[in-house]
Formats: sequence, C-alpha cells, structure tokens
Amino acid sequence: MFKISEIKELIKLLDQTSVHELEVENEGFRLSIRKPGKAEVVQVQAPQAAPVYSVPQAVPAVQTSSVQAHAEAASVPAPVKEESDAGLHKIVSPMVGTFYSAPSPDSPAYVQVGDKINEKSIVCILEAMKLMNELEAEVKGEIVKVLVENGQLVEYGQPLFLVKPE
Repeated sequence: MFKISEIKELIKLLDQTSVHELEVENEGFRLSIRKPGKAEVVQVQAPQAAPVYSVPQAVPAVQTSSVQAHAEAASVPAPVKEESDAGLHKIVSPMVGTFYSAPSPDSPAYVQVGDKINEKSIVCILEAMKLMNELEAEVKGEIVKVLVENGQLVEYGQPLFLVKPE
C-alpha cells in the first residue's frame, strides 16, 4: 500500500512528463493516474503496491520551492521584456528536463535561427527521467531566437524558442 506522500510524488512526476496515464498494480492493489486531454496510453510497471485511486486531473507542476523562489527573486533582477518580442510565439517546455538541440552530439541541430517550421516540426529533445521526448513546434513560422543552450536544464513552462508566426 502506498502512503499519500508517495502518491503525491507520483502525481508530480507524471505531470512533469509527456506521459498521460500511469497504472501501478501489485498484490491486489491498483493505482491509476490519468492526465486530462489526449487519449494516449503508456504502460508503466512499478515494484510497489497501491490501493485503487483515480485522479481525474493532474496536479499543477511544482517549479521551485517557495524558499528557493524567494531566494532567487531576491538575488536575480526581473528580466526586462524586449519590445521586439511583441507578436512572437514562445515555444515553452512542457516539462522539467534537459534540453538537447539535436538527436545526437554529432548531428546538426533540429532548428536554427532563420529556419522555417510547421506545426509538426521537431524543434528539440527534452530528456526527463531518462526518457527522450521530441518536442513539436505546434506553430507555423520562422525561428527568430533560441533561448536555451544545448544540455541546459529547463523548467516547466520555460520559453525555449521565439517564433515569428505565419
């Protein structure tokens, strides 16, 4: 049987990935967690047992602890929004992970400044919990700026690219 704290941790981890459903079954206990939205099923095996719980909606991702957020706010000045960003679409990270601009170290980057993209264009890979997740642009346009470095850790909701939409 899982403790509530373990279930909450599983919900947080699930919310930070592209996985939409998690089921854990062991010794007659079953835990089922689903995100709202896409009807995508991913099976995951876990070594621990859990009673049946159903979570209809995902818990919002926790980006930083309040202590850490206050410390960062005190030590880092607020970013100044550039006027040139007006009208540009931001492609943001859907999860916490490591940003990779190319499929392998010796391959060229998926996209560079000036490249034309469409909604299905792969713009990068985000590694989370040893899973490589390809990120699609979901917008048609031109890459104006890459906001992160290859191998950089990114947060949930962090802007990765600026795109001039068509």
